[in-house]
Parts: sequence; C-alpha cells; structure tokens
Amino acid sequence: MSVPAAKVSSPASTTSSFSGLMTAPLEFLRRYASWSWLSIPSLLLAWILVATQFESYILPQPWEVLDEAWNEMLFPTQETVMDDDGNIVEIPEEERVTTWRLLSHGELVAAVQHFFRGEIWPHVGWSLLEEVGGFGAAIVFSLIFGFLAGFFKGFREYIVPLNGLFMAIPPIAWAPLMVIIFGLGYTTIVIVIFISAVNPMILTIMEGVLQIQGQEVRAARILGARRWQLLLYVYLPASLPFVTAALRIGFSQAWRALVAAEMIGASVGLGYMVQTAGEVGNSRLVLLGIAMIGLFSYIFERMLFRPIEKRYEVWRLT
Repeated sequence: MSVPAAKVSSPASTTSSFSGLMTAPLEFLRRYASWSWLSIPSLLLAWILVATQFESYILPQPWEVLDEAWNEMLFPTQETVMDDDGNIVEIPEEERVTTWRLLSHGELVAAVQHFFRGEIWPHVGWSLLEEVGGFGAAIVFSLIFGFLAGFFKGFREYIVPLNGLFMAIPPIAWAPLMVIIFGLGYTTIVIVIFISAVNPMILTIMEGVLQIQGQEVRAARILGARRWQLLLYVYLPASLPFVTAALRIGFSQAWRALVAAEMIGASVGLGYMVQTAGEVGNSRLVLLGIAMIGLFSYIFERMLFRPIEKRYEVWRLT
C-alpha cells in the first residue's frame, strides 16, 4: 500500500500569497482613503510647531485655546455669588454649580440651561441669526433677478453692469455707511451680508439659465409648452445645479462679510468677540473665535451645501 506524498508548497506560491496579503491593504487604502483626512492634523501640527517659537500669551498652543473654551466659554463654573448685603462671596468648591455636577445628579434640564450660559453662545446665536436674515433675503432676490436676467435680454443688459459694479466693491466698505444710517446692530449686519451674497448669486443663476438650451427645451417648445410650463418643468429642474452652486458661493461670501461687519458695526457676535479680545490682548479668545468661525463655515459647506449640490448635479441638461 503506497503512502501519498505530502504536498510541499513551492517558493513561488508562498511569495505570491505573501504579496497578495501585502497588496490588499494598499489596494484598500488606494480606493477608499482620502488625503483630506490629513489636512486638519497637518494644520494642528504646524500650529504647534509655530507656537513653540512664541510666548503663550502671544500665540497659545491648541490645548490652551481648548482649555479657554472648555472652562470659560462652554462649561462655565459659578464661583461667586452676591449675598443679601450686596457683597461678592466666593462659593466653596464643593458647592459650585457645574454642568457635570448637575448631570451627575440627574438634573438634565438644569444642566442644559447652565451649559448655554457660556459666554460664547450669545455671540454664536446672534451671528447665526444675522446670517439667516441677510443670506435668506439674498436667496430670494437672487432667484428672482437671476431668472429674470436669464430669460429677458433687456433686463440682463440692464442688470449686468450694476451687478459687476457692486461685485467690484468690497462688501465691508458698506459697513461704515450702514452704521451711519442704521447704527450698530442687526439691520446693519444684515444689509452688508445681503450686498455681499446677492450679486455673485445672481450672476451664477443667470449664467446657469443661459446655458439651458438642450434638446429637452426644443422638444418642449415643439410640443406646445407655454413659457410658464418651460420655467416649471424644464428650466427650474435643469437650473438646480446652478442654484445650489450659487448657494455655496453666496454663503461663503456672506459668512466672510458677517464676521468683518461685526468687527465694525456690532456689539455682539463672533466677529465682535474676536475684535474685543484682540483689543485687550487675549490671544486665546481670538484664536477660539477664529476656530469657531472656521468650524461653522466647514459644517455648513460640507454637511449642507455640498451634499445638495451633488444631489442635483445629475439634473443638469446636456
């Protein structure tokens, strides 16, 4: 009775299996990894390296700015109280009210209320409210005037020179005039935001409407579609990619104008917070404000406007 010979793997097959195991992770990284994941860490690393060359009161490290945000702006601790005689009395440490202490005692509502007593939230709230007012008005006006300019040649010839003139003027240049007319406050900031956002949005929407000249338009006209039917069923769906692109452009312009205008014509807001912190030399608060401005812009851009633009990109007529 013969004994079957044992299988001996050849060196070539072993090498091939090993190379397959090594290339699989690389192939996975090549397909699904993105260099964008390195952008924020590289920025933080550069910040850390540059900050080592300065005193902390001039250019603090990222963790020092985070400490400022954590203890002073986001999670404030009530350390003093006024007694019946009007004197400021320090509260013992074990009796101080903190967000975490309220949560540990199951007082969720009180914890949320205490959290939003942080100094940064009024600035964030007012900035978002001003952005909604100015940018919202710019959306309405740009849709109306952008479509009118795309449809009617005479109106387009009238509005294009004005649009170019207003786009050439930096929006922040309007802030001092608005302060003189309306004073410090909400109205001034909203008008500056509106001026900065509406002009590039009108231009983008107008150019989008002018590019809609495909077979679908000609077919709809042959079938007897009226002007309002062309607008509702052909031009409006086909122009959505251009509208969403206009929203991205307009928001970026509006957000920059908001921050700049708040440094001149506001008494509250992220721009005002950065301005006042710079005047007193609080570099931690300045960098915190800059970080908050960038964070909110990034959130709106990546989680709202870009997904909308990708969603309606397939609606573009060819």
